[in-house]
Amino acid sequence: MIYRTISKAIALGTLGLMLFTLTGCLYPDDQTPGGQASAREAVLTVQDSVDRYQKQTDLLPIQNANESVPQYEKYKVDFGKLKRMGYISQVPAAAFESGGSYQFLVIDEETKPLVKLLDLVVYQKVNDVQKKVDDYRTAHGNVNPFAEEIYPGFSAVDFDKLGMDSPEIQSVFSRQFLTLMTDRQGRVFVDYGIDIATALKKAEVQPKPSDDLRRVLIEASYYVPARSPVYRLVNGEPQAVAS
Repeated sequence: MIYRTISKAIALGTLGLMLFTLTGCLYPDDQTPGGQASAREAVLTVQDSVDRYQKQTDLLPIQNANESVPQYEKYKVDFGKLKRMGYISQVPAAAFESGGSYQFLVIDEETKPLVKLLDLVVYQKVNDVQKKVDDYRTAHGNVNPFAEEIYPGFSAVDFDKLGMDSPEIQSVFSRQFLTLMTDRQGRVFVDYGIDIATALKKAEVQPKPSDDLRRVLIEASYYVPARSPVYRLVNGEPQAVAS
């Protein structure tokens, strides 16, 4: 049984090298991952517009969302409201609404609202795999196309069973290619375990066992981890937790 990629890397004596390589490119203050400074500037511009809108209206310029929508995909910025009321002159080129590859979201809506980016390229790739997994489960009596177990309750996707190549899922946080996995219900997620481990090391914080470790990625970047499960610290390592 394989409990996670990082544990395996430790056993092979390679994790230190991996973290050294990733730490140098995670979350620099003067640029976003991959040098996408324009995305960073767009987030700051939209954040200012959202702050001014909330201050003057006591509301947030967000679209309504169903309660079933995951936490970090939920509240999309309503650019129509911001533009109509003069809080923003134009929708950022990076935004989906302007043909860009990011969805602008508001998180922490009830405390201190923050504008973040959801990578729609990753989101769509996961959706495409989800459709394949759903079809496989329908044809095989709800049996999942499992490969090796990564965490308790989560296994890598066996793409041979799906009859497709494994898509390249590039992390917005580290630019590394990440693994897709499914839970027991057949839901497809991106495994951000390595990114979280690197961010924890860089932040030099000791999270509580109850903390959702995805937060370290969010606080150290302009992005949310698309299609991700909750992570908690288990035996000193980030571990996806089945819900």
